[in-house]
Amino acid sequence: MSRAPAPTSPEKGTSVVLRSHKMPSLLNQSASLIAFVRAVEAGSFSAAARNAGTTPSAISKSIARLETELNAKLFRRSTRMLSLTPEGQAFFERVAPLLQAIDDSADALRHTGGARGHLRVSMPSDLGRLLMPRIHSVFLTDHPDLELDLTLVDHHVDLIREGYDVIFRGGTLTDSDLKSRTLAQLDMALVASPAFLGEWGTPNTIEELRALPFARYQLKGRTLPIVFADGETLVPRGRIGLDSGFGLRAAALGDMGVAYLMKCTVQHDLDSGALVQVLADHPLPSLAIHSLHAFGALTPIRIKLFADFVQQELYRLGGQFTPSHTIS
Repeated sequence: MSRAPAPTSPEKGTSVVLRSHKMPSLLNQSASLIAFVRAVEAGSFSAAARNAGTTPSAISKSIARLETELNAKLFRRSTRMLSLTPEGQAFFERVAPLLQAIDDSADALRHTGGARGHLRVSMPSDLGRLLMPRIHSVFLTDHPDLELDLTLVDHHVDLIREGYDVIFRGGTLTDSDLKSRTLAQLDMALVASPAFLGEWGTPNTIEELRALPFARYQLKGRTLPIVFADGETLVPRGRIGLDSGFGLRAAALGDMGVAYLMKCTVQHDLDSGALVQVLADHPLPSLAIHSLHAFGALTPIRIKLFADFVQQELYRLGGQFTPSHTIS
């Protein structure tokens, strides 16, 4: 066995200082870590204390112990406000996700019981508009210990970077590193207002449809083509491009052009006569709706329960069952 080289003497003029440094024992400060994160999230020691069922003094003392352990000031305190120091902000950004991950790990092992904690969700805008009333009246009523943050956007969000727990997307998936589950297949429809068709005429063929102005759906600045079930493709033309189903529906109702939408999002408009389906005898492929998350096999029960709820609501809205791998 080779021996380690003998230590060399410092060169002349070079000073060597050896210090004994005790690393912070943060594993012994779990209560203080939780108090710190809860105070940041609540915005004050008093609010954090109310949420935790303790006193502001207890929260303050826990954070003081943590600051002593870290040898750093985490908060700027004043009579009017509580704010993080730069060191406190950096510490919070690292510690909060770790505590959430620990909570999620325990949650993933629960196979029964209700959803609880905090759930951040993103889903397509017009689908969210349809689901919102029953999310509130049914799902949140059934799970009173859950707090839900719901973002309604049609562009693709970055699940991990933007801090979402679960996202819902339509179409073909490209996120191979995320755990996905196909929930349902939804019918698509081409729609326009009676006034618009009265002015431009009702098309009977795809070629006649090409001549009509569209409210174009844009993704990342590019107008997406419409592909029929037989493979024929139409690239919409029109003066108005929109990046959300909500906007496309509003444009169609406003006599601005033909729109290509999930049929369930305009079914009420079709039933009332506010919109008319165009080329109904030319089938369109259905749109797959997926849920995606980054928890792997250990899925928190709040995500599974919410995905189950969304799936049942999609069936209620006319979605078709599709075999898929479940989140479990």
